[in-house]
Amino acid sequence: MGVVESWSRVMSLLHEYAPADHADLPGPATEQMLAVAEERMGIPLPRDLRTWLLQNNLDLPEEDVDDDVACCGFAGFPDEGMFFLGVRAIEKLYANHSVPGGVNPPDLPDNPFWRNEWIPFLADQDGWTGKFIDVRDGRIGRWFVGENTTTGEYASLADYFDSVAEMLTKIADGSHPVCSIAEGRLVWL
Repeated sequence: MGVVESWSRVMSLLHEYAPADHADLPGPATEQMLAVAEERMGIPLPRDLRTWLLQNNLDLPEEDVDDDVACCGFAGFPDEGMFFLGVRAIEKLYANHSVPGGVNPPDLPDNPFWRNEWIPFLADQDGWTGKFIDVRDGRIGRWFVGENTTTGEYASLADYFDSVAEMLTKIADGSHPVCSIAEGRLVWL
């Protein structure tokens, strides 16, 4: 299954089981927004990430952005502590992590904390942890400040979205241990 189908499954489940959360999500990014972001970041967005952002740009409206936090997003989706990033948030977090020379720390190129080829798409509000897509091969990895970065956690963005859909299915059938649905919203315990 491709990224469009996997994301559509996530959105269908969210619409069916948490319609209030679904209604909060904004519309798609534009090609122009993506081109401007790529120019500012100095790196092309991977095809799957572009495709996803053209489905839903999950930036908060300007008036809801909190400049005192590293990242802003829709609270409670896809989980309690992390949220999907929109184009502006991706740019901001990428700028915070990218480094001259492309690898941080430079003396550990085979096991770095960060590579400039990694573009974040999910994070906590502090930007200390999240998931990224590797522009070199499309695999999904995870970073957490102070710990080793994990690469290849998922083979693709579609595979990651499939895991989100599985989680939403468990929430809907009442078998998820820390989340339920109330009044059309995901409620994390």
